[in-house]
Amino acid sequence: MAETRKGGGPGPRGPGGRGFQKPKDLRKTLGKLLRYLAPYQAHMTVVVVLLVTSSLCTVGGSYLLRPLINNYILPGNFPGLARMLVVMAMVYASGALSSYGYARIMVHVSQNTVAKLREDLFSRMQSLPLRFFDAHTHGELMSRYTNDMETISEALNNSFGSLISCALNFTLTIAAMLVLNPLLTLVTLGMLCVMLFTVRTIGSRSRRYFTAQQKTLGEVNGYIEEMTEGQKIIKVFHHEAAAEQGFRERNAAYRQAAARAQIFAGIMMPAMGNLGYLNYALTCCAGAVMAVRSGDLGGLAAFLQYSRQVSQPITQISQQVNTILSAVAGAERVFEILEAEPETDAGQVTLARDGQKGWVWQKPDGTAVPLRGDVRFEHVTFGYDPRKTVLHDISLYAKPGQKIAFVGSTGAGKTTIMNLINRFYEIQSGVITYDGIDVREIDKSSLRRSLGVVLQDTHLFTGTVRDNIRYGRLDATDAEVEQAACLAGADAFIRRLPQGYDTVLSGDGGNLSQGERQLLNIARAECANTPALILDEATSSIDTRTEKLIEQGMDRLMAGRTVFVIAHRLSTVRNARAILVLEHGEILERGDHQELLDRKGRYYQLYTGQLELD
Repeated sequence: MAETRKGGGPGPRGPGGRGFQKPKDLRKTLGKLLRYLAPYQAHMTVVVVLLVTSSLCTVGGSYLLRPLINNYILPGNFPGLARMLVVMAMVYASGALSSYGYARIMVHVSQNTVAKLREDLFSRMQSLPLRFFDAHTHGELMSRYTNDMETISEALNNSFGSLISCALNFTLTIAAMLVLNPLLTLVTLGMLCVMLFTVRTIGSRSRRYFTAQQKTLGEVNGYIEEMTEGQKIIKVFHHEAAAEQGFRERNAAYRQAAARAQIFAGIMMPAMGNLGYLNYALTCCAGAVMAVRSGDLGGLAAFLQYSRQVSQPITQISQQVNTILSAVAGAERVFEILEAEPETDAGQVTLARDGQKGWVWQKPDGTAVPLRGDVRFEHVTFGYDPRKTVLHDISLYAKPGQKIAFVGSTGAGKTTIMNLINRFYEIQSGVITYDGIDVREIDKSSLRRSLGVVLQDTHLFTGTVRDNIRYGRLDATDAEVEQAACLAGADAFIRRLPQGYDTVLSGDGGNLSQGERQLLNIARAECANTPALILDEATSSIDTRTEKLIEQGMDRLMAGRTVFVIAHRLSTVRNARAILVLEHGEILERGDHQELLDRKGRYYQLYTGQLELD
């Protein structure tokens, strides 16, 4: 299988610690996101009604200060005052209940929407071709499920509702202020312009420094991870002092960037608060003069209340816009995968069980071809990049039950041949047949079900040893699982484990040796019980002594099967029916072990040590 890269991670974060990225196409991505909200139209309608109700109650409650003071406090009408206080309490209570209601509904909507997004994302990834995973790092893909989904969830939970609420509050507050006193409103609007300029100036610098902070934080985290994984090498070569110095330098750079970011983030609220107090003081001075002349003390009190409220939506809107933009950018990254071209499969020949013949290839016309394991390449040319050819006019065959070995330098094209047999990639020219059928006509799932694969890189899932072996064939019985382990030579060490076959493995089998993990990998392939088997450096992780112990088991594993073997240890391919020597995507030699030695060509030079495999 083609090599995949590891790494990647979250992008830079903006003010407040949230990931900040500008979306490429805001309108288009919002439209896609809204389609996921379509099933919740009734919920969203209720949310809008509750948001409007909450804003009206918030603004209306402050406006009630005018009649409260003018009509009841100043005249000394205490019974009326009590009634008005009850009315105000009911207004504010209605606003609080409305806020609680829309928050609860948005939590329900957002979590269900994100759950659906995540399900669709994982489902689409299962249908993507292998080349997609070769082109994207593991960390980059994982960040779609974590960072990007988190920003979408945060925006749906809080930001969208808060943004609408703030916009409504601001609009209604300005409208109420104009009703109360147009001249004082002009003073307030002038100060709001100053506040907007301040928010924009501080916010732009804060965002820049937060981006630098996250960049240096990523360098620190990457360095720590690298040094932690390499502790053994560090100690072997007495590199502790140099490693510590490297950390100090990166940590100092992070400290400096973080200090600047936090300074600008920290002055935002005090700056806005002081400007708000200045606005309040100017309004008090000008409003007091007007109130003395008009006698409208209640109107002044209500206006002063609005002047304190009007600046809050501006700060909140600036914060929520950043969060929403980050969420839309994250949604773009999610939709990139959701809209990625899935693996195409025009094959109509399927694998079926025939009671008399065993496994057969079932063609669309109803005819059945016995599954034997006859694989042939005829003038196959292929390149992962069409501009760079990896295999040049390759022709080879493997008859049922034959063991075919491939040797050659790294990059010669050995693993590429295995990828093409599985149809992980499509060839540019030529044809590959399986039991006389073009593999492009075979359904991919059926094709891969007929092939057992043991890779150089092992992977064990969290679960029991028995479950990991049964992964090769989920309907295998316990007896079949244990028989597969015996054939692979894994039964002895499994029974020495604390709970034997029921021992739970975690952390990719970290409590097992590399050789033991590979034995389980081989047992898994045996459990699949396929007529064809691919061994891609299957014994490279096993020491020579262990290799000798399982040699007979491997022979039993390969008995009666068509086997393709890739190996750097030439001792493991001596009993192959045919050995193919590949270099630069071409077959230089073909023959059995003795024939190739007699020729004294490339294989002879490799076997005798005159040349070494890269």
